[in-house]
Amino acid sequence: MWRVLKHNKTTTVSAIVLIIFFGAAIFADQIAPFDPLKTSNETFQTPSRKFLFGTDDLGRDVFSGVIHGAQTSILVGVSVALLSGLIGVFVGAVAGFAGGVWDDFLMRLTELFLIPPQFFLALVIAALFGSTLLNIILILTITGWTTMARLVRAEVLSLKERSFVEASKAMGASPARILFHDILPNASPLIITKMVLMVGGVILLEAGLEFVGLGDANQISWGYMLHNGQHFIRDGWWIIAFPSLALAALVLALNIVGDALNSALNPNAKSAYLKSS
Repeated sequence: MWRVLKHNKTTTVSAIVLIIFFGAAIFADQIAPFDPLKTSNETFQTPSRKFLFGTDDLGRDVFSGVIHGAQTSILVGVSVALLSGLIGVFVGAVAGFAGGVWDDFLMRLTELFLIPPQFFLALVIAALFGSTLLNIILILTITGWTTMARLVRAEVLSLKERSFVEASKAMGASPARILFHDILPNASPLIITKMVLMVGGVILLEAGLEFVGLGDANQISWGYMLHNGQHFIRDGWWIIAFPSLALAALVLALNIVGDALNSALNPNAKSAYLKSS
């Protein structure tokens, strides 16, 4: 895996970018020089040695906001990816392995959640039930498990016809052992790759909810900073420039590393990835 990941310079740089963002999120309180929500009289200060990314209309330090925004975005992205991923894996695995009535029921349920666009559905639920950070995590989890469920179901349907599964059945293995010992471990490359890619998608969705004003005002985030700074583009371009760059860099790095993970974990894609690099 390491050989594949380090073979491409773009992947290596993206991995370093991820390490920087995750480090900033973990040590945000130690890195940020100011409280990101603390106002001051030093409004619209341009980037300088004191304020690396300048200040906004309320005198809040933009650099501190970007650092703490990374903490919020990564917390939401990782939490939702894990929770919705687990739901999707469970639903897809049961549907694909059990088949019959269970497959029909679970897939119709999945399609029910797929009918409205995810962002629109999250928007409606957030407007109805509030938009605290915990609610946003729950909302994006409820609306984000369907793609994982469909992918895992398709993979399970393919794997359960393989010879090693037939061998386990012939040896008298229980259905639970076949599913958890034989099938799901072989589906893990797909699951891991999809979860990494889901983190980037969730971060964009969370930023979108914050941007339209359905965010937690007590938590600094990049979407919240973009929402507040959109009215001051002419007076302070830096207010939205740095959160936008941070958001784009993190999501792009996640997508590149997710693609590299797929190539590293998927034997069929590994050789093609090495050739293209």
